Amino acid sequence: MQATTGDQILIHGRTVGAGEQQAEILEVRGDDGHPPYLVRFSDGHESLIYPGPDSEVMHPNR
Repeated sequence: MQATTGDQILIHGRTVGAGEQQAEILEVRGDDGHPPYLVRFSDGHESLIYPGPDSEVMHPNR
């Protein structure tokens, strides 16, 4: 998984009834666009994440 600042990350719910979460990537802390990523979720919460296989990066600026 590779991302750049400004990309969006979509985290799919892993259990029945769990909704998807979408966040903006604020900072890429790994080498060559790899995780971890500092993200801001739609509710304003910021977190450092290591996305799993239930996640996908969207590149709206490319």
